[in-house]
Amino acid sequence: MDHGGNDAGRRGIQPERRDRDTVRAEWARQGFNCELWIDPPGQVWHDFLHDVDEIVLLLEGDCQIELNGRIVRLHAGDELTIPAGSRHTVRNCGEGTARWLHGYRQGQSAEGA
Repeated sequence: MDHGGNDAGRRGIQPERRDRDTVRAEWARQGFNCELWIDPPGQVWHDFLHDVDEIVLLLEGDCQIELNGRIVRLHAGDELTIPAGSRHTVRNCGEGTARWLHGYRQGQSAEGA
């Protein structure tokens, strides 16, 4: 199991230091949009594949993402970039609601996003 500590696309970030407007501005500078997503306990999103890069920031909860044969565990404050063309499954593996910010790289095709 990979906990993401050495993953170049994952950055540990303190959630209390980044609000949605701050993240939206940072991501816009990187070329991403920013939307809020809320998943109930046990929610699983199976085998997604996008033709654009996706970025996620877990605001609340505990989740895991199966990505390219690895499992990356995310905790509140963790950010992960999912490269275009990477099949992935997202699971809310915590006991409560998971709140995410997620975005897709703009200016590319967004089919399947």
